[in-house]
Amino acid sequence: MPIRVGILGATGAVGQRFVQLLDGHPWFTVTALAASERSADKPYGETVNWRLETDIPAYARSMVVQPCEPGLACDLVFSGLDSKVAGPIEEAFAQAGYPVISNSKNHRMDEDVPLLIPEVNPDHTAIIPHQRQRRGYGRGFIVTNPNCTSVGLTMALKPLADRFGITTVAVTTMQALSGAGYPGVASLDILDNVFPYIGDEEEKMEREPLKLLGRCDGTEFTPAPIAISAQCNRVHVKDGHLECVSVALSDRTDEAAVAETFRWFTALPQELRLPFAPAQPVVVRDEKDRPQPRYDRDAGNGMSVVVGRIRRCPVLDFKFLVLVHNTIRGAAGAAVLNAELLKAQGYIGGR
Repeated sequence: MPIRVGILGATGAVGQRFVQLLDGHPWFTVTALAASERSADKPYGETVNWRLETDIPAYARSMVVQPCEPGLACDLVFSGLDSKVAGPIEEAFAQAGYPVISNSKNHRMDEDVPLLIPEVNPDHTAIIPHQRQRRGYGRGFIVTNPNCTSVGLTMALKPLADRFGITTVAVTTMQALSGAGYPGVASLDILDNVFPYIGDEEEKMEREPLKLLGRCDGTEFTPAPIAISAQCNRVHVKDGHLECVSVALSDRTDEAAVAETFRWFTALPQELRLPFAPAQPVVVRDEKDRPQPRYDRDAGNGMSVVVGRIRRCPVLDFKFLVLVHNTIRGAAGAAVLNAELLKAQGYIGGR
């Protein structure tokens, strides 16, 4: 029997991607769309400013948008809410017994909330019973996915950390316009320009991978002992964040072994054959001028991270490029895969 899902913030940029990606999902059926008061009580097709290339899915067009309040007829909620309002709304849904799968930043670094990438740290969901007990949530809980840039970086670091160990990371990003939501950056700020500041982005990239690559004993998280330095820039690209990464490894190796480690990396989602899990979590491009956002962002239906230009680094050990589709693997798609993992682990079912 399909699991009923609701989407909070359904009219926003991430909410629209949830609506698109969940169309025809084999496990989940969207039964509730919720947004702000100005959109509530209207058919979704009449109130949403749809900004994706595909049409609004037929199932959603006539659904009446509801307020973001507990009482929705669903078994779990995906949250694409703006961080200005997400925190208390997500807590209210968890308190009311809903599993909350959040894309918002508000609870990512909470001491009892999993920050989850299924290929990286599926064991961190073991803290959910502790969260429920500590917060009095009953059947409800909150699980988050990382910032869009942190997803790409951490997916690339994971296989290297497992095989060689990592001590130091330096990363510079070239981030797509869609990462700023709609309407995003003003045209006169970004045309013929690179915008060298994205609020809180560098701090997220320097903290979130440490939680993701760290350990969880069921009651607390221990961050990974890695030093990360990040510089983040907005560029004139629609979708796809490109990251220039340099790493220092604990064990000596060569370029061929690094490429092989990326190429053969798989994890629990691939073993479980989760619907949104790409067959290759990390795709390696051997061309000297790849990856490029226009050509590579849709690898694995947007769920694969693409790595290229693997070479020696004269300052650290190795350097390479990482590309992640920021609104799919970096946002809504990541949350859907998280929900699939939670279902497979027994944390999600009918209410």
